[in-house]
Amino acid sequence: MASTLVISLVKYGLLVLLWLFVLAAVRTVRADLFGATAQRRTTASPSATAPRAKPVKPPRASGSRSAARRLVVTEGALAGTSLDLGDTPVTLGRADASTLVLTDDYASSHHARLVPGDGVWLVEDLGSTNGTYLGSTKVTHPTPVPLGQQIRIGKTVLELRR
Repeated sequence: MASTLVISLVKYGLLVLLWLFVLAAVRTVRADLFGATAQRRTTASPSATAPRAKPVKPPRASGSRSAARRLVVTEGALAGTSLDLGDTPVTLGRADASTLVLTDDYASSHHARLVPGDGVWLVEDLGSTNGTYLGSTKVTHPTPVPLGQQIRIGKTVLELRR
């Protein structure tokens, strides 16, 4: 009698542990696909969330254009890839909707974006898990990118060039 009770308790205990493992795996995959912001949105109430930064506006059609004309990947899986820059923002990440789709395990789906400003390009991190670096400095707000300065996203390094 006692042995069937112990076997039933062990059986149901293992079932509970199995479900906890499955839920933890789903949560990890969800965070990897949608980034940390998806988790924060579901766990925090709207009033408790931090105020969002204002998006950077593209330049007016004033004729002032950045000296940078190309975005070049210098290191990583896409080394040698070049992208002509226009007047529209460039999104960087693993998502298929990104302007430059990165095949880097350390890049988030929507990792960063480059936005044309008044004569310069600004790099902005989009809440990525591993961060975006301009040189050796972590990008925490829209930051101007000088020509030739390295932008690092995981193992991928990019530069703005003429």
